[in-house]
Amino acid sequence: MSIDLIIYLLGGLTIGSALMVIISKHPVRSVLYLILTFFLISANYIMLNAQFVAIVNIIVYAGAIMVLFLFVLMLLNLSKENEPKTSLLVKVSALISGSLLLLVLLAVFKDASFLSIENEVSNPNHGLVQNLGKLLFTKYVLPFEVSSILFIAAMVGAVLLAKRDKNIIE
Repeated sequence: MSIDLIIYLLGGLTIGSALMVIISKHPVRSVLYLILTFFLISANYIMLNAQFVAIVNIIVYAGAIMVLFLFVLMLLNLSKENEPKTSLLVKVSALISGSLLLLVLLAVFKDASFLSIENEVSNPNHGLVQNLGKLLFTKYVLPFEVSSILFIAAMVGAVLLAKRDKNIIE
C-alpha cells in the first residue's frame, strides 16, 4: 500500500468523521466523533512525519478540550424540550454561508499545486522536534518569549479573579 493511498484514505476518514460531527443530532455522539476526528488528524500528522504536532494534538485537543466539552454537555443536560426552534432566516443564512464556503473551497482547489504530497515527504526531517526547537529558539525567539509573557499575564489574571473577595463585587 503506497503512502499516497494511506494519506488519501486517512483524509477521507477524517472528512467523514468531521461531517458526522455536524450531522449527528445527539451532542455526546457529536463530541465522540470530534475526538475521532482529532485522532485521525494526528494520524495524518504522523504520516507527514510531524510526530510532535501529532502528540500535542492528541494531548491537548483529544484529551483536555474534549474532556471539557463532555463535562459541559453533561452539566447542561440537553434535551429535545429545551432545544430552540430554528427559524427560516437561520436556515437560509446557513445555506448561503455554506454555499459561499463551497465557492471559496472550489477557488482554492482550482490551483491544486499545493496538494502535491511529494514536496512534504521529500524532507524526512520536516516535522521533528529537534528542527522545531532550533527554529523556535533562533528565528522566532522574540515571538516565543512575548507569547510566554502573555501566558504568564493570563495566569496571574486568572488567579487574581479566582481569589477576589466576593464582598467587593456586591
